[in-house]
Amino acid sequence: MTHIRQPPITESPFLDKLVNGISNYYSDESFESSLGIGDGSNGGSSSSTLFYETNMTEETTGNYSLLSDEEQMERNIYIMPLYQQILWSFIFGTMVFVAAGGNIIVIWIVLTNKRMRTVTNYFLVNLSVADIMVSTLNVIFNFIYMLNSNWPFGELFCKVSNFIAILSVAASVFTLMAISIDRYLAIVHPLRPRMSRTATVIIIVIIWIASSFLSLPNIICSKTIVEEFKNGDTRVVCYLEWYDGVSTKSRIEYIYNVIITLVTYILPIASMSYTYFRVGRELWGSQSIGECTAKQMESIKSKRKIVKMMMIVVAIFGVCWAPYHIYFLLAHHYPQIINAKYVQHTYLTIYWLAMSNSVYNPFVYCWMNSR
Repeated sequence: MTHIRQPPITESPFLDKLVNGISNYYSDESFESSLGIGDGSNGGSSSSTLFYETNMTEETTGNYSLLSDEEQMERNIYIMPLYQQILWSFIFGTMVFVAAGGNIIVIWIVLTNKRMRTVTNYFLVNLSVADIMVSTLNVIFNFIYMLNSNWPFGELFCKVSNFIAILSVAASVFTLMAISIDRYLAIVHPLRPRMSRTATVIIIVIIWIASSFLSLPNIICSKTIVEEFKNGDTRVVCYLEWYDGVSTKSRIEYIYNVIITLVTYILPIASMSYTYFRVGRELWGSQSIGECTAKQMESIKSKRKIVKMMMIVVAIFGVCWAPYHIYFLLAHHYPQIINAKYVQHTYLTIYWLAMSNSVYNPFVYCWMNSR
């Protein structure tokens, strides 16, 4: 077999720290060795336009809806001044660039380093793929829609976009859970047989199948409608029409949002908190008793750093996604907030915060290695 020379990956300090951080945290051998352990191996409704979803009881013909004067005035609050559009475009554009770029670098580092092709790193690559989908296929198109209050991509991609929204987020969250469980088994139960690569691939496939099943209602219920203003202007709305009504009046969607919140937020928070708590307790409990040598003290410091980093991962996930899930639940009980004066800016902030969760992982790896 011809040996292919690996491209250099340590020419910049950032890449050097990043590759070492990934290697130290996610490489089975390196991670467990640093801990003194022997071998044993970023919701809610996808309707990102809830703050200006139309009430589908207007005068409607086919896929067209004629708005009254009062309803047209309500729509006008969503037309941003140019400087605000430029500002939000810069904020979201930066987030997409950093998230996609950072996660592509992570994938490249893993795939171009043979020693890093470990079981756990398969999960890492899957997480980065899901995060790239979140930051590109999800954010870009929904942001354009939110910014202009108009869906220019057609009904087919309306269905696809809403499907990808939940698919990518769920896959990212489920992969985070899988990583935490893998670390738990490796550290708390080091003598148990390690997960094989075949089993890892099967779990990754199950993650995507489960995520697809969870997102299936979005591709079924997504529709577009053309709203026509009395001055002749039109806009296209991409929305979810459930069997018992449109979004803000649908009991089915409320139940669906509760399920999404439980499965992609509450359950992952509980799972990761438990596994990382057990990991932390195992690490703190493994400290040397009595006088410590310099090497032992260094090992203890390394363990403390890893425990803190694990808690930061969980905290970042919780902080990023909490406002997003709360917003959709509140919007069902208090639909008047959808027409509040500054709801568009509020929602854009909440949406940016949730989607920005896909940015932080590469920086966490780098930060961990630099301390």
